Parts: sequence; C-alpha cells; structure tokens
Amino acid sequence: MVLNKVLELFCVKKKDSKKKGKAINPLCKVAAPHPTANVSTNNSLLDPFSSGNGTVLLVQKHEPECSSVVSSMTRTEYGSESDGYNLFNQFDVVQDFSDHYYAKNSPGKTSKDWVKTIQNEWKLLQKDLPESIYVRAYEDRIDLLRAAIVGPAGTPYHDGLFFFDVRFPSEYPQSPPKVHYHSGGLRLNPNLYESGKVCLSLLNTWWGTGCEKWGKSKSTILQVLVSIQGLVLNDKPYFNEPGNKNSANTAPGEKYSLAYNQTAFLLSCRTMMYSLRKPPKHFESLVARHFHERERVILDACNAYISGAVVGSSSAKGTKHPRDNNRSFADFKKSLEKYSELLRKDLAANRTHFLKLTRDSPAAADEIVECTSS
Repeated sequence: MVLNKVLELFCVKKKDSKKKGKAINPLCKVAAPHPTANVSTNNSLLDPFSSGNGTVLLVQKHEPECSSVVSSMTRTEYGSESDGYNLFNQFDVVQDFSDHYYAKNSPGKTSKDWVKTIQNEWKLLQKDLPESIYVRAYEDRIDLLRAAIVGPAGTPYHDGLFFFDVRFPSEYPQSPPKVHYHSGGLRLNPNLYESGKVCLSLLNTWWGTGCEKWGKSKSTILQVLVSIQGLVLNDKPYFNEPGNKNSANTAPGEKYSLAYNQTAFLLSCRTMMYSLRKPPKHFESLVARHFHERERVILDACNAYISGAVVGSSSAKGTKHPRDNNRSFADFKKSLEKYSELLRKDLAANRTHFLKLTRDSPAAADEIVECTSS
C-alpha cells in the first residue's frame, strides 16, 4: 500500500494491522518527536483557543530526493487508504483535504526543520496511537491532520465519535498546533465550543503554568489528542469549568454534575446522528463500521438511562438516578426518548448500508461517500 512506501521514505515502519494500539494515559510519559526527547503529557488546565526556504504545500518540495516518488506512488496507488471496507488503519496518508477546516489557510513560509518535525510527529502517531484514536494525514498538505476520538467508557461521551481538524503553523513547534472541533453547532463539553474552539492549556487556549503549557521541545500532537480524550471527555465534565471545581464532592455539585452529564449525553446522541448523516471525508468507513458494531450497546444504554440508570454507569451495575432529582430526570427521559428513537432509525439505516457494502466487492467501499449523502 502507498502508506507503507510513504512511511519508508520517512523512515517509519508500518505497524502490524493486527496489533492493538497502545492505551496511553494522558498523565504518562511518551516519546517526543523533537530533539530533546522526554515528554510528559500534562494534566492540562481546562476551561470553557520564521524564517525558511519558501512557501511549501508538498512534502517533496522539502525533500527533493523523494518528490517524484511520493507523487507518482500516490497518484497511482491511492483509492483505499483503509485497505478495504472492513479495516480502518489508525494512521494513514490521504490526498483530498478539501473539507478540512484549515484547508484555505496557507502553510506560510516553512523550513526543513519544520518538515522534519512534522515527519517525526507522523512517526510518533504511527507508533503510539491508542486504539481508540484514528488519524489521517495529507500527502499534499503535511501541515494538516484530521483525528477521530472515540468517547471513553464510563463517561457521557461513551461510544461516540468526535472529530478534530489540526493545523501545524509555520512556527511549529515553537507554538502549538491549531485544533478545531467538529461541533455540529453543539456544546457538549465546557472545553469544546459550538464554534469549534478547543480550550486546553496545552494548546495555549487557556491559562496554565510551566509544563501545563505547550513546550516546543517536549509537547506533541499525540499529547494533545490523548489529553482531549482523557482530560476533556471525562466522566464529570461539569467540573472542567473553573467556577464549578470548588463544588466537587459536595451534594449540590454532584447534583449539578449529574444533570450536566444528562445534557452531555443527549448532545452526544445528536452528534452521533450528525456523524452518521454526514461523516467527515476519509472517515466514512470508520463511522459506518463503528456505529454498526456499537449499535446495540448504544441503544441498550439509552434504554437503561430512560429506565433510571445514571448516565455513564454500566446498566449492569444498576446505578439509578437519585430520587431527589425527579423533575430533572423526567425532562431528561422525555428528551432521550425523542432522540433515541431518531438515533435508532439512523443506526438501522447505517446497518443496512454497511451490510450491503460489505456484501459487495471491496471496491464498493469507495462509493460510501455517495451512498451516505444520498
């Protein structure tokens, strides 16, 4: 496949597709792509955003020895970056970036060191992505990435897919990457705005000190993605808001947190529908397979929450909604019944579509964009 060859040019060995990704704790150390190796992923503070050799759009302009090779390989061998409909690589290189949020932002004046840094980021992602995060890089715009993050279990975001567009500015890594969240106009977390803004001290979009802030020699895009999954999409996002932190572990605070989780889950359900109806480019097959595999789990969770289980808890544990919050629960139940029915229909349509495509030849997977938009 073309990815193998592109990565060979970057001196990256392709991971065994059968090998599971590593589970990365956002508070653990990971290898840095920058010269001064040791990296510690910060417990970033959260809240509710050169000189060089010329403007560069293509990898080959910085690496002339591989220019024609990369270009010709990509033109002739792309067509299924995921090696077929039934397999979706965690990291891959694609071409069309037309729907990327930062597509119209020029990379600006960049240097060979900048290109080398991006190449090292690719290597780190290829090697250490946890199995619940997927990334696509762009052959003709190495300053851009797109990531899909699976919502963690035990949170109001469980089983969801959350998409982020990333841009490496020309001064990277002296300054952090730019990250845009595909919100669909919904704010389901204090750190993820309707506008797409992501508030995280590691991105210098919220206050922080020392290692909580972006560090040019130790911070990485892998750190950013793992921090979003582990620190932003957490089990009690209500307390991400600085004004709410002092009420943690108090009866009023936990009550408000519970209500926030209910709202977050409702918005997560709407985000699922948004993704099913209009999956981001190059992630169509991931969206279809992910929701096909998790359809039953998602609907069972909706039924459990409607029956009184606490959002984010396993229905098997029988954790029920507190009796002193009956009005809040009644409103939540009514809304969830409405959205779960809509979600059920979208999941059923996805199941039919997925099964039809998998019965066809592998080439049919390339038609998923037209099918999902029809």
